[in-house]
Parts: sequence; C-alpha cells; structure tokens
Amino acid sequence: MSDLFLSNLSVSYFRSHKHAVVEVDHRPVAIHGNNGAGKTNILEAVSLLSPGRGLRRASAEDMARRPEVLGWKVTGLLHSRGQLHEIETFSENGAARQVRIDGKPAAQSALGRIARVLWLIPSMDRLWIEGAEGRRRFLDRVTLSFLPDHGDISVAYDKAMRERNRLLKDMVREPSWYAALEGRMAELGAAIHANRLHALGALEAAQEAAETAFPTAFLELQCEMPETEDMLRAALASGRAQDMAAGRTLIGPHRADLFGVYAAKGVPAKECSTGEQKALLVSLILANARALAKDFDAPPMLLLDEVSAHLDAERRAALYDEITALGAQAWMTGTEPELFQALGNRAQYLQVTDDRGTSIVQADSRRG
Repeated sequence: MSDLFLSNLSVSYFRSHKHAVVEVDHRPVAIHGNNGAGKTNILEAVSLLSPGRGLRRASAEDMARRPEVLGWKVTGLLHSRGQLHEIETFSENGAARQVRIDGKPAAQSALGRIARVLWLIPSMDRLWIEGAEGRRRFLDRVTLSFLPDHGDISVAYDKAMRERNRLLKDMVREPSWYAALEGRMAELGAAIHANRLHALGALEAAQEAAETAFPTAFLELQCEMPETEDMLRAALASGRAQDMAAGRTLIGPHRADLFGVYAAKGVPAKECSTGEQKALLVSLILANARALAKDFDAPPMLLLDEVSAHLDAERRAALYDEITALGAQAWMTGTEPELFQALGNRAQYLQVTDDRGTSIVQADSRRG
C-alpha cells in the first residue's frame, strides 16, 4: 500500500497564526496546548488541502488573521502514492479561496483526486440528535472521500433547485419554464443518491471486515426517492402544485436523512449515551479510513480534534493502535500531552502556545 502524508505545512496570516512552518514525517502528529492556543487552527489548515470549506465550514474571510486581515495562505508538501505535490490554497482580501497544485491553478475538486482527508471534531458529537442537515453533510463528506466529483454534482443540483424554487415562489405556472431545470435536477439527483448508496455500501463492508474495539453501526439512507432518473423527473413535474404551495421543492436527495443504529444493542444512535455516540462516530471514521485505504491504495489523512479527551484510557490506546496499524498520518489535538502517552515514539509531537494573541508552534523535543 502507498503512503499519503504531509511532510511540510506552512500557514501565513491564518486564524491565530501569523506565520508557522511544521515539518513532519509520515507518523501521526500529536498536538498539545492550552484551550485557545490555536491547535484546531492547524487542523483546519490541513483540512483546506481537500475540497470544500474545511472542517469549520467557514468563509474565506473568516479565516483571515485579525486585526491585519491581509488575506491568508496555506501551503503543503503532499506525498501521495509515490508522487510529491506542492499544494497552495489562499484568499486575498476576503475573496473566495484559490487553489494551485504544483504551481498551476486548479479546481477544488482536483484536491480530492490526490488527497483524501477525513475529520472528527467536537461539533460533530451532536450528529445523531440534531437536524437532518448535519447528517446529510456528514454523509456527503464520506461520499466525497470516495467520489471527488460528488461535490461538483451536489453544487450543480443545489443551483438548479434554487432556480426552480424561485419559479415556485413567483407562482410561475408555465410548464416550459420548469422542464429543463427538472431534467437537470433529475439527472443530478439520481447521481447524488447513487453516490451516497455507494459510500454507505463501502462503509458497511469495511465495518464487517474489521476487527475493532469500537462499535459497529447499521446505517440506512432515508429518502423518498423515485427509483430512476425518469421517475424523479416525472415526480418533480407532477408535484409542482404542491411544491408551489410550500414555496420549495419537496422531493429529492436534499430531503434525505441518515439513520444509525448501535448494532450490538439494536438501539438507534440518537438514543445512545453521549459516550456511545462518540464511539460510533470514531468507528465510522475508522471504517471510512479503512475503506479508502483499499479504494485509494493509501490510507487517508485523519484530523481528530480533541477526540482523545472523550475516550477512556483503554479506548484511547485502541484508537492509537488502529491508526498506526492503518498507517495513517493522523493530526490529533489535546490539552495535555499525557493524552497521547500510549502512542510513545509511534508519533511526533508539537506544542502550540499563545503569545499575546499569536499562536506559536514548535516541536516538542521531549517526545516523539
């Protein structure tokens, strides 16, 4: 199996960091420091080396360091399946972020073809008990990790749906105005649904084949979707009157939800304890990583923000064992270095401190 890892990460005027350069190898990276020191900002910078808005889903303007607001830049040297790529992503004066790969401008979707990045952050802990939108977003991130074009397809579907919704709100009744939009939505919607089912199948297979200390989850995509593209097109056409009354499109992949069950107990994930829900999420991220290692021929990079603090010592050790067995470069944060004790010299260690509002990153020479 090939490697996928960063050997150099450079950030400039990004969040709390004025300038930082991190040089690492393929091993996991354990980052420790006080709350608010800027640890998560390092993980967010790494997440921007993949398609999308990063692990915080922030705007490019919000990522700029204040008070300067000069724009920001993140650069990484990425080792991907025997090749070395220089990735640059940046924003100037709050404009949409740009991407360059090996010195050439590139679409964000191109990042997904050379890198696979997964993350688990504290805001995801409420995945099972909050609204369906967050679960769809989680599923689409999983799907994007397997199928880099899924993001572009989803964006195009949303654009067509917004245009149709505008017609509905304006009470436009002329069928010809809807036909092309509904044809486009049917084509893209069927692809989105098929992509999501593909991703769920990959997760299911990875869970079944794994020997893991974390619980298995049964996952089901809940969506009132017609079976074919033609059937979805017909359903959109026949549903115009109902949609017009509602002022929005009521059928399609944008209405989907992800239902999870703690398999060993047969209990819906939303009814599990906080610890059980966290364990399920960790299990799904690991399953996603195992499936990608097979599909991409290289394990993905993992971004695990404060994940160790919510696991007992046994589960922490099990997590570290699975990460190192997988061969993944996992970037992990925690307030105390002791949280990573079970990793020993299998990892490398960074310390982040705050100096009057500026984050300072340095290698922890006492460890790793």
